[in-house]
Amino acid sequence: MQSLSAPLVPLPTILIEPLVREALLEDLGRAGDLTTDAIVPRGLTMKTVMAARQGGVVAGLDLAALAFRLIEPAIRFEALVEDGAAVAPGASVAIVEGPGRGVLTAERVALNFVSRMSGVASATAKLAAAVKHTRARIVCTRKTTPLLRAIEKYAVRAGGGSNHRFGLDDAVLIKDNHVAVAGSVTEAIRRAREYVGHLVKIEVEVETLAQLEEALGAGVDAVLLDNMPLENLKRGVAMIDGRAISEASGRVTPETAGVIAETGVDLISVGWLTHSAPILDIGLDAA
Repeated sequence: MQSLSAPLVPLPTILIEPLVREALLEDLGRAGDLTTDAIVPRGLTMKTVMAARQGGVVAGLDLAALAFRLIEPAIRFEALVEDGAAVAPGASVAIVEGPGRGVLTAERVALNFVSRMSGVASATAKLAAAVKHTRARIVCTRKTTPLLRAIEKYAVRAGGGSNHRFGLDDAVLIKDNHVAVAGSVTEAIRRAREYVGHLVKIEVEVETLAQLEEALGAGVDAVLLDNMPLENLKRGVAMIDGRAISEASGRVTPETAGVIAETGVDLISVGWLTHSAPILDIGLDAA
């Protein structure tokens, strides 16, 4: 699991390049940028400024730079801040300069990536700030946009959060439907432990304190306390008593995150960070 104290490491180009390339191909369609090619003379150069129109946390600058570079290698992209930086409304984020046709053709794809990822980072930062007086960490889930999981989870890290599972093969997370099929929490854990290797962690989602007691008796690495009232969360953390990692989920907002964290849980998982966070409005204007 990504630690809050760990430095933010850029995603490898080989990982993000296919995403950016596909987004550009989607936008270019079958005939390219009709508007720009018709209006902007070949050989015209432009200097533009990418700026935040709202305050927030920036993420995705590498993807924006790559979008411009793939369209026109001669474009110069100068980031003025780093991913993870907090910016005020109107703050300049990057300078983009070079052949005008390339700048305008790549503009929307570049801004789409930065705005989306900065929105996720900004939402994460608000939750992280709400729990900073506790030991709890904000983590994301697998509720991500299809094919964009790597960059959305990166954006969570940029906002000061941590990552939960990246996929189904990271770890075992036994949920209610798994328990229903197995017949009990204990049996689901037994089957999982028998199947996976010794390095694979096992977590169980529970909705009641009785299920929690059963899970702890069977021996798990982590327990997800799902949609429990605050009083039950406190009792659950006391029952766990350090024997497993405790995770809370459900009804998490910047207003409720602090009190949830004060129950003593280790992690607070938030699905809406990657499936519903609003974008951060970032634009590109002629300098």
